[in-house]
Amino acid sequence: MPRDSAAEPAARVIRPTPTLPAGRPAAELLAELGELRAADAPTRGGRTFAYVYDAGLPDVDELAAAAYGVFATVNGLDPTVFPSVARLENDVVGAVSAVLGVPGAQGSFTSGGTESILLAVKTARDHARAVRGVTRPELVLPSTAHAAFHKAAHYLGLETVVVPVDPLTFRADAAAVADSITDRTALVVASAPSYAHGVMDPVAEIAAAAAQRGVLCHVDACIGGWFLPFLARTGRPVEPFGLSVPGVTSISVDLHKYGYADKGASVVLYRDAELRRHQYFAYAGWPGYPVVNPTVQGTKSGGLLAQAWAVLHHLGHDGYTALARRVAVAADRLLPGLRAIDGVRVLGDPAGSLVAFTVHGPAGTPDLGLVLHVADEMRERGWYLQPQLSCDGLPPNLHLTLTPATSDRVAPLLADLAESVTAARACEPVTVDPALTELASTLDPDTLTPEDVAGFLAFAGLDGEQGLPPRTAPVLALLDALPPRLKERMLTEFIGSLFRI
Repeated sequence: MPRDSAAEPAARVIRPTPTLPAGRPAAELLAELGELRAADAPTRGGRTFAYVYDAGLPDVDELAAAAYGVFATVNGLDPTVFPSVARLENDVVGAVSAVLGVPGAQGSFTSGGTESILLAVKTARDHARAVRGVTRPELVLPSTAHAAFHKAAHYLGLETVVVPVDPLTFRADAAAVADSITDRTALVVASAPSYAHGVMDPVAEIAAAAAQRGVLCHVDACIGGWFLPFLARTGRPVEPFGLSVPGVTSISVDLHKYGYADKGASVVLYRDAELRRHQYFAYAGWPGYPVVNPTVQGTKSGGLLAQAWAVLHHLGHDGYTALARRVAVAADRLLPGLRAIDGVRVLGDPAGSLVAFTVHGPAGTPDLGLVLHVADEMRERGWYLQPQLSCDGLPPNLHLTLTPATSDRVAPLLADLAESVTAARACEPVTVDPALTELASTLDPDTLTPEDVAGFLAFAGLDGEQGLPPRTAPVLALLDALPPRLKERMLTEFIGSLFRI
């Protein structure tokens, strides 16, 4: 089939001359923005299986853009000056609570899942300090919990206690989580579902174990919170995971995922206002205006809130149920098709909208090189499937996020995937120089000089000036072989090289 140039990475990163121009015509600027956007992966059309959530309904996009425009200049910092902000936020949080909350639940509108998770961790830390006197708090989480929890722990000074998951089902081990809870535990985490593999953790069991020790339990439903309840309305079985589950004390739900709002829309919901109080920051010890911030951000555009509110009210229960049904139908077609491709293995039992699969080599075990070659082959055919590297014994895989827009794309996807698997088996095997791997094991990420890092990145094919190479299998294979801390340092330096004037 014809290649889709929109899915190809740019040949190199073009850096503008650092200057502030005297001024340019609006039409010229919009044209340049359009040219830049054309080099990105497509966000509509059902061919990009990560990062974007396409309802396949143009009127939803138009409504979101129009609603944002009405409130773009409104500052969400102070609802006493802009009372519309409080009205819209109460409506949005109330809608989420009506689906996933309990009487008395309270929450906040945030910029995304990471901020919602950060706030839930802050709340747990401050609650543990105030109520139980915990001064060195810990965060207990399955190894499949989203990286945002580690980010929150890093920012907020908590120690993470990572519990391995079942290597076959990829679900959290509730008994192992329970055994990891101590007097220092501030928060226990469960996912509904986990991003990496799309499987549901045993939320009820984990929450019960936390409650038995008087510890808070957060459910990360950023990906599934606004999909699974409507999937249940179609008659599909869905394990309970909201605040109605005993022991669950907070939950995060992204509305810019299966709520189909534009990016920058999430809700964190707590069992009651007393718990939410620990999320807030207030400061009156300076000569300026008294500060109270419900969320991490101070100033924030009311536009993001308005567009989320408009899309929620536009689609409603029936609209979301219909869209969930389309995703379920896509999964019903995709999963048997994947399992019918020789060497492909679906990981775990997907809860509905997220699917991860690996590719086996001749030995009948997951083959990193094949997985990465398949990703490259699919990209050349105009599809973006998200590569996920191996981790603590869990296999490398390709991740797909299903949306309503993919419902009529499954057949061509499977056809191209079968071709890609065949093509990947004919590719040169991906190998990493053992000497380089041995050298990497001796390097201290914290003592490497900028010159050391630049040399390693150049050898790996990661050059911020040139961007990623068209085929990324060799680069990702090398990253897969690096120790985690060194891998993190290299990725940090590479991304830093992209954002350099």
